[in-house]
Parts: sequence; C-alpha cells; structure tokens
Amino acid sequence: MSYSNDDHFGSNKLLLEAKEASFLDIFLLLFSSDIKKRKFVDCSVEQRRQDFSHRWIICISILAQRLLIMFKKPIGLLGEATEMWLNLLSSNGGFFGLLANILTGKVVKPDRTSATFTSAVGNLDARVEMDKKIGVEDNRYIPSLSFMASKIAFENEAFISSAVKVHLKMEFKGYYEFWNGYQQLPSAQAFILQDSKADPNLIVVSFSGTHPFDAYGWCLDFDISWYELKGVGQVHRGFMYALGMQKNGWPKDIDKGNDHSYAYYSLRQMLRSMLQQNEKAKYIVTGHSLGAALAILFISVLALHEEELLLKGLEGVYTFGQPRVGDKQFAEYMEDKLKKYDVRYLRYVYSNDIVARVPFDNKSFMYKHFGPCMYYNSFYRGKVMHEEPNKNYFSLLWIIPDMVIACWELLRGFILPVVKGRDYRETWLMTLVRIVGLVIPGMPAHCHQDYNNSTRLGNVPLSADIQYSQKELHQGLLKNEMPRTFHS
Repeated sequence: MSYSNDDHFGSNKLLLEAKEASFLDIFLLLFSSDIKKRKFVDCSVEQRRQDFSHRWIICISILAQRLLIMFKKPIGLLGEATEMWLNLLSSNGGFFGLLANILTGKVVKPDRTSATFTSAVGNLDARVEMDKKIGVEDNRYIPSLSFMASKIAFENEAFISSAVKVHLKMEFKGYYEFWNGYQQLPSAQAFILQDSKADPNLIVVSFSGTHPFDAYGWCLDFDISWYELKGVGQVHRGFMYALGMQKNGWPKDIDKGNDHSYAYYSLRQMLRSMLQQNEKAKYIVTGHSLGAALAILFISVLALHEEELLLKGLEGVYTFGQPRVGDKQFAEYMEDKLKKYDVRYLRYVYSNDIVARVPFDNKSFMYKHFGPCMYYNSFYRGKVMHEEPNKNYFSLLWIIPDMVIACWELLRGFILPVVKGRDYRETWLMTLVRIVGLVIPGMPAHCHQDYNNSTRLGNVPLSADIQYSQKELHQGLLKNEMPRTFHS
C-alpha cells in the first residue's frame, strides 16, 4: 500500500533552497515583503508576505547554509586533521610520548575504522561507561543509558560495538548509515543495542547527532524550511529529509528493491522483527542534537502510519539538547498520540544550550516544544518545566547572566573533579571549548559533558504520571502532583 503526494502534504509550506541563492538575492530579500519573488523561495500563498523580522531570520538561515556549502571541503579537512591529531596523541601516550616515538621510529598510526579511534565529540567527553552507582532499579538508569547511547552514537561502528559489549556489557545489534534522497548522500546514522539486564528486556535505538565538522549536517540544523502534513502540522523539512522522507512524502511502504536504506523504514522493520521475536521486550528511542530531533520525529511517523505494534512496544523517548521539530499543531498531535499509547517522552535541556532553543518560537516561526522539559541549571539541579528559560536564547536581558554562567562553568571544570572524583575531570579540549564559551555562551552547554553530568548527579522522578501535556504544564496544575525540583 502506498500514498500519493496529496495524501500527506497540506497546501501550506515554506521551502528555502540555499544552493540557488546568490549573496545579492539574500540581500535583496530584506527589501521586499513578497518573499516568493526570490528564486530560492518556494512557499504557499499564505506565506509569501512576511515582515522584516521574519525576512531577516530567513536571510540569516540562507546565509549560514551558503557559507557552510562554500567551505564544506576545508571544514571537512579541518575535521579530519583535528581528529587524526587527537588520536595520534592518544595512541602514542600524549605529546611527549609521540615525540619519543617519532625519535625512535615507533609512531603508532591511528586507524579511523578501529575501536580505539575517537571522534572530536568523544574527545570532549571521554567517558563511555555509565555511573556504577546507578543500578537497574534506580530511576536514573534509563535516562543514563539513553544518554550514553546517544553519546557513543557519534563514533564509528567498531568503537560503538566495543563500547556496548565491553563497557556497557550489553548486546550490540547493529550500526547503520541511512540515505538522504534529497541531498543524495548519507545524512543519518543510528545503532541498536539490547539490555538483557533490564526486565523486560530493553532495546535501545540511538540516532547520531550532527558531527562538529559536518557541513551538510549543520545545513540541516540551520534550515528553517517546513512542510505541512495533513492532520499533523508544520514539520521541519531538513529533519524529515534526514529521517528518510520520500519524494512523495511518507508512504506507508516503499519499494524494497531500492538501492538505499532510509532511516525510518529500515528501523521500523528491524523493530517489528525484534518485538515479534520477543513479545515481552520494550524499546526506547534516543538521541542528542539532530539525533534527538530524529528520535521524536521517528515516533511521529509511526503514529502517522498507525503502527500499533511498535507504539505499544515503546517504553519511552529520551532526548538531549533537542531542537524544535514542528509547530503548535504538531505539538498537540504528538501529545495526543503519546498519551493514547502511554509513551513517556522526556526532553532534557542543560542550562544555556543554544540548540535546544532553535528554531525560534515566536510570532514569525511558531516552532513549539512539547512535553515535560527536564531542565538542569549549571549546578546540575533540575526542574520539570513547560519550557526552558530564555526560550529563544537571543535576549538582551540574558547577556550578563549568560556570561556569568560561562565563567562559572569554566571554573567548575576544575572544582568538580576534586569534589566528585576523577570521573568528572574534563579533557583539555573541553576546557578549550569552555574558554570559547566565554565569548559564545551556550555553545559549550550543548556538549555531552554537561548532559552526562546531569544524568549522573541529578535525580529525576520518573513516576508513571510524569507525562503531562503542554497545556497542563503551562497552567501549573502539577504543583501538588510532583516535585518541581530534583537533585541529589
């Protein structure tokens, strides 16, 4: 069974094609309220006239993508050189060890496909084991496992396999790279593990986020284009592309003879088989950054296709540093589906994380978060909130507080290991990022270090009634139902 293009797409849309925009086109957009006149804009009648503030954000989005496309090769080469240098140091025992090996001709050359080769992301936070104090019965266990899965998803297949088997002591079920039919390249990665210690057995699907030197990946993040899906709402185009949306939308099934595998369709089939083989098993979906967006969007398409088996087998969705995915209608649609199938959805946000605050939730774009926000401040104390503070990040009122927090985070990197132990030591690379964060607050907050610390040091009340609607959270009806703060 398949669906035509008109089955899922509504008439409303805003599509921006950065490759077709010259710098002159971008500049001229600021002086014309009719954005449809620009060749790189494809939009519905309702979207063609926009005020200056809206056009300004469109210009920033297009300009960022154009620059990323322009410098794609040097960014990629810089990434390869950086990762190779970091692994060259670690493989040879540090700088002085490398120097000694050069002098003796015994330099160990890193292999990008080996289980010891660590990405730039992995060099920011070297931990690959869960906190041993957090057992299966601890209410922090599933969030901690979800985070660790979302963290190691950035690594190569051999590394992930080793980390799952050796450090997590779980079953590695497979690593996959998925095709993006619009960009004609792989743009999503995921892996699956199974935790046999949990009862019932727990299957974890983890999507990888955007790699620091992946220009195309960042283009997806900066793209503010969206499609309207009938009965669902307006959904971010770039995230749907990465998940495997077809040229005719989201058909129920696609041709199995296709040369490429797409994230949604491939993972759906794998999960069907695993749940049919073990009826008592449950699964969770997780991810960080772009991976977090793909995780919740994956569930939205399952709901669109009314995949009863998979929705009933879903224990929860746990995301970290997740950007907004859709508009208010999409948020309400998802809350209704999550409630119907009794699915827990927890969105973790650490302090000033800038990615968790985009795309903007304002009168021009109206992107909306939904479900409980598990917000942690810079002391790793948390609150269950409707929305993280400073929801659109770029506020003049927050400039000084953001700078103060950035200074504290740099200092805290030296204090925490003394107070909590060696597991909380920060790498020199993470310290360097903290220093950059003094100029760009909010960037270090998106890194794994603080999300890892939050799941270890925070105490999240994962009671059965934690899944509340956006409306209930907003109206403050939870005051007498659950603690507003939690920490150890």
